[in-house]
Amino acid sequence: MVETCAICGCLLHRSGEYAQPTIQGRSHATKHHYVAERFFGRSANRRGTQRSPLFSSCPWNLEAKTAVFCYECHEEVLHNPVFTPEDIAAFADLVAQRDLAEQEKMENRDKLVGRVKLMHEVFEAGLHALRTKNPSATSRDAQPTGATVTR
Repeated sequence: MVETCAICGCLLHRSGEYAQPTIQGRSHATKHHYVAERFFGRSANRRGTQRSPLFSSCPWNLEAKTAVFCYECHEEVLHNPVFTPEDIAAFADLVAQRDLAEQEKMENRDKLVGRVKLMHEVFEAGLHALRTKNPSATSRDAQPTGATVTR
C-alpha cells in the first residue's frame, strides 16, 4: 500500500529514522487525530486517566478519526501554528463579540468549547476565502490519499 501525506502529498514510509533530520526521518508516516483526544477526556500520554471532556459528542462527527501525515507536516505544521500578536488580538475581539471571554474561570467549560469551535470556524473561513480567491491554484483533490478518514 502506497501512503502519501494528507497535506503535502509526499510518499511516506514506516521503515525507521522517525523524526531524524534526514529525508527518511522527515517523510516518516505519522497518524494525527482530526479532533484532539483530550477534547473527549482521553490522553495517549496518560493511558487510563480520564479527564473531564470538553465534548460529549464531536461537533464535526470526527471523534477518534485520523489521517496520516509526514513527520514534517504533522509536527511542524499541525502542532505549531504561527499566530502573530495581531492574529491573537483579532481572535480575542471575536471571542468577546461572541460572549466567549472569561474574566474568571467558571466550573463549566462552555465558553472554552465555544472558543475551540470559533477557532475552527476562523480556520474554515480562511481556507474558504483563499480557495475562492484563486480556485485554479487548487490542484489536489478535496481529500488526498493520506487524508482517508480512519477509525
